[in-house]
Amino acid sequence: MLRDITLGQYYPADSVIHRLDPRVKLVGTLVFLVSLFLFPGFSGYLLATFVLFSVIKLSKVPFKFMVKGMKAILFLLLITMGFNLFLTQGEPLVSFWIFTITKEGLYQALKMGIRLSYLVIGSSVMTLTTTPNQLTDGLEKGLSPLKKIHVPVHEIAMMMSIALRFIPILMEETDKIMKAQIARGADFESGNIFQRVKNMIPLLVPLFISAFRRANDLAMAMEARCYHGGEGRTQMKPLAYKKRDRIAYLLIFLYLAASIAWRIWGGALF
Repeated sequence: MLRDITLGQYYPADSVIHRLDPRVKLVGTLVFLVSLFLFPGFSGYLLATFVLFSVIKLSKVPFKFMVKGMKAILFLLLITMGFNLFLTQGEPLVSFWIFTITKEGLYQALKMGIRLSYLVIGSSVMTLTTTPNQLTDGLEKGLSPLKKIHVPVHEIAMMMSIALRFIPILMEETDKIMKAQIARGADFESGNIFQRVKNMIPLLVPLFISAFRRANDLAMAMEARCYHGGEGRTQMKPLAYKKRDRIAYLLIFLYLAASIAWRIWGGALF
């Protein structure tokens, strides 16, 4: 399951999505995530589905690789849908023991399931098609107006980029530690949920030690290269908008306008 986490990983490919400016992908991802909360009914998610699958097709990232990231949040997804399914008041459909499934609860559970799944997949598209360096440059450039009010934009962008980059590294480290302890007789599968959580303690200690060691090595490497923040630093490949980026911006804002229109006039639709 640890290898199924796709957030923070980069999938190299020669596609139009990979070649887009990272600022375009950041804005596009933000617009897509916001649009998921605008649709009043399932009909709006048809538009989101079409856009999401079109972008995945253009990115040339295998769909199976994109979807396998859902395995990591399957437990959270089931809990979220379960709470909405059984705790939403409304017209009863099925009753058993102390549980009652209502029409409104079923509707809300399906809606939340689709929304959470698209949130993860939509975010994964950005990280899978954007290198950490591009992501840092895009964040810094996009948030540069905040420098006028003394917001440490470069430091914030660097921290977010490093955090995303460390996700697959820590997952790989966790997998190695887990396999090493299983080879020594550790058991992470048997027992109830409380016993499994207790069995994870010997896994967390070496993982934290490894994470702090990697952070210290990274800090020493940055200091050895005279890194002192973004002030006065130049870029090897400065970001510049091209024709494809302007077309992408136009499509993004057309999608946003369609989402808002759906919110205003599509409430009566299913």
